[in-house]
Amino acid sequence: MPMVLVPESAYEKLRKLAELRGATVEELVLDLVADDMTTAEAVEAYWEAAKGLLSEAEEELSKGDLRQASEKIWGSAALAVKAVALAREGRRLASHGELWRFVSELARQEGDPDIRRLWHVATSMHVNYYEGWADEGLVRGALEDVRKLLAKLERLIKEEKR
Repeated sequence: MPMVLVPESAYEKLRKLAELRGATVEELVLDLVADDMTTAEAVEAYWEAAKGLLSEAEEELSKGDLRQASEKIWGSAALAVKAVALAREGRRLASHGELWRFVSELARQEGDPDIRRLWHVATSMHVNYYEGWADEGLVRGALEDVRKLLAKLERLIKEEKR
């Protein structure tokens, strides 16, 4: 995945703005450019970023940075849900509340309460980013659970493409 280099001071401003919005920097940047993409392009961009963040979470976990791994796990799940909302309904989700409502409705529509449970795991990692309470085993378990969530969501995106 291509990377964008910005001065550290600019990145710090992006990080703080993303934090205020409860998002990752990647999510913030994608939300900014998604307006200038077709729906299909935006779905693909959100999905690729979701997978990329999950890989980065694994790297952070291997380095022992549990907070960064946690935030990337959360970001991966949030971006994947945004991709599904766009693919299914052409809707851009812009807040935590919209993410939660969409996941609840999605789980109901699919008859799959596991989607809701796996989402809860992902959001616990967002809390852990700020609080740092989870140990390595919990973060590793959350990584695996979010991998399962992404597999379920990927299936839904593929169904929409047919």
